[in-house]
Amino acid sequence: MPEKAPFAPPRAEARAQHRTVHGVALNDDYAWLKAENWRDVLRDPAALPADIRSYIEAENAWCERLMKPTKALQRELVKEMRGRIKEDDSELPQPDGPFLYYQRYRRGGEHPLICRKPRQGKSAGKPGREQIMLDADALAEGKEFFDLGDAAHSPDHRLLAWSADETGSELYLIRVRDLATGKDLPDEIRDTSGEMIWTQDASAFVYVGLDAEHRPSRVLRHRLGTAQSEDALLYEESDPGLFVDIDETQSHRFLLIASGDHETSEVRIVDLSAADGQPRLVAARQSGRQYSIEHHGDELLILTNADGAEDFKIVRAPLDDPSPARWTDLVPHRPGRLILSHLCLRGRLLRLEREDGLPRLLIRELASGAESTIAFAEEAYGLGMDGGYEFDTDHIRFLYASMARPTETFDYDMRTGERTLLKRQEVPSGHDPEAYVVRRIFATAKDGAKVPVSLLHKRGLVLDGSAPCLLYGYGSYGSAMSASFRTRPLSLVDRGFVYAIAHIRGGTDKGWRWYLDGKREKKPNSFTDFIAAGEMLAAEGYTARGRIVAQGGSAGGMLMGAVANLAPELFAGIIAEVPFVDVLNTILDESLPLTPMEWPEWGDPIRDEAAFHWIRAYSPYDNVRAQAYPPILAMGGLTDPRVTYWEPAKWVARLRATMTGGGPVLLHTNMEAGHAGSAGRFDSLKETALAYAFAITAAHGGWGQLV
Repeated sequence: MPEKAPFAPPRAEARAQHRTVHGVALNDDYAWLKAENWRDVLRDPAALPADIRSYIEAENAWCERLMKPTKALQRELVKEMRGRIKEDDSELPQPDGPFLYYQRYRRGGEHPLICRKPRQGKSAGKPGREQIMLDADALAEGKEFFDLGDAAHSPDHRLLAWSADETGSELYLIRVRDLATGKDLPDEIRDTSGEMIWTQDASAFVYVGLDAEHRPSRVLRHRLGTAQSEDALLYEESDPGLFVDIDETQSHRFLLIASGDHETSEVRIVDLSAADGQPRLVAARQSGRQYSIEHHGDELLILTNADGAEDFKIVRAPLDDPSPARWTDLVPHRPGRLILSHLCLRGRLLRLEREDGLPRLLIRELASGAESTIAFAEEAYGLGMDGGYEFDTDHIRFLYASMARPTETFDYDMRTGERTLLKRQEVPSGHDPEAYVVRRIFATAKDGAKVPVSLLHKRGLVLDGSAPCLLYGYGSYGSAMSASFRTRPLSLVDRGFVYAIAHIRGGTDKGWRWYLDGKREKKPNSFTDFIAAGEMLAAEGYTARGRIVAQGGSAGGMLMGAVANLAPELFAGIIAEVPFVDVLNTILDESLPLTPMEWPEWGDPIRDEAAFHWIRAYSPYDNVRAQAYPPILAMGGLTDPRVTYWEPAKWVARLRATMTGGGPVLLHTNMEAGHAGSAGRFDSLKETALAYAFAITAAHGGWGQLV
């Protein structure tokens, strides 16, 4: 139990737990913080055992005490960040048949309004009157947590299927609203992933059901007006290491049922025009082969890494027999050019790709093969495309932003090549892009690899090493860190910080090989790349050693734990959000929701002794050392099914018991939320403000006599 001394941090009781794995004796003094009834806790936080709750609440109280001097600063940060949000913001409407669909926020609203209006109103050339189909603010009223999952209108525009999570555990309940009456039908579908795809006749929808271990494993079709127990099973994945996901082609002809992990995929298609359409396998799973599908006419267009296409290629396959033997290259593989995604519109293939770390969008005329390119000349920027709802269209929307320039949404006429600016992200409190400098520089890793670093700072900032720096990193699952516009870090940058993103190995910022060189036995490259980025920023005068606050979340939180162990003196502070730090114990536990799926990313330490040893060698929790650590803020969510609450709790407990100096070490657990923290757009600002207040305090000398 935690100590009750008013001026001392909590101390978790050490309850030794011993086991032997691959001949190695493992001792875990804080395993008891993982509740035996953790499945119940995900559904109902009140089920948390009293001794664990007492400890976590004591940690929250200690965090509150040490951060109390920053309360005014936190309020100021929230006010600043809120001031950059257009409170009554609205999406650009997307056309679909007779309606324009969009979501917007009311002033002061935490959650979106799902809306539509007729494309043609009573006045010529103007849309009709708005209909609020779903008011998520009203649905969230009185609830500690509310997250709107998906909202999908039926093809006949009569119904809206929508989902919500009310605990943070990512168990979504699906309901169906009659848009004529505004009332929900009796249908209620529980324990889903939240997504749904309608059949073309609008009599049914398809969804993904979660099993007892919280894994998305079953695809079912729900017929309106029937009980959930009567839902037809379309597919069930028997391999616990593969998760199931659903999507549909842009043509709306086919449902896509995808089974996969982080390196292997398998897709089945279902004809949505058939009332009882059954899945048809495209290509049987083959270890390491990935593919995703779009549809055009009598063929499928498939993005794949088959046949050694490490950075992916696009092939075409006949619809009547799309097996791999019939695949022919349409966009051949080119090393170093990573194709990120593809989309089919009538007569055209669109693809988003990245080369030399920068994205571009290409439009290909399928008949002629002619291509046009959308790209920008800035050093660092983000680019995305929005396919909308329609298939037969000559227009596509794309979104562009840089670290200093707010997001701009363009309409692109694919016939003429004309770009039309539709919307520029508004920053109500004011923002001048020219007041900031965006740079893309490179750090040299210890093996010679060049690690891109995107950074933002105020124009005129003296780069003499005196500036503090927030260095952000992730580096897992092939996720690239876009150098796009983020309003929240401006509160640090405007206070003299350099804001930097390290595009380390484990992501795909420099292609698929960049990812492969930062996973499994090569995972330590992610950590040393991040450290190299920090050392380079100091060497070039952007900051100094001991002036850098590192930040990362989830797998990026594991990165934080690792670099804290490896180079504590480099950092003024560490912010680890929902940190995956108890890597070895988690990946050894097959009962946890994500573990089997994670083995391709990290290795299987149960069956592979080599994987056990390399994970044990870097797992942050297992490598806490008797050394001084910088100040650390760990942030968790009690109902988080991805990185469970006990990971940061155990890590903090071991740090306190082991470290010889430095700190303080703080743990903040959101008792009403999961992996993503607070779901409301303003509520979440409070957690960011806590993190940024910690960063400012750490960068400017720490807590002094407080600890």
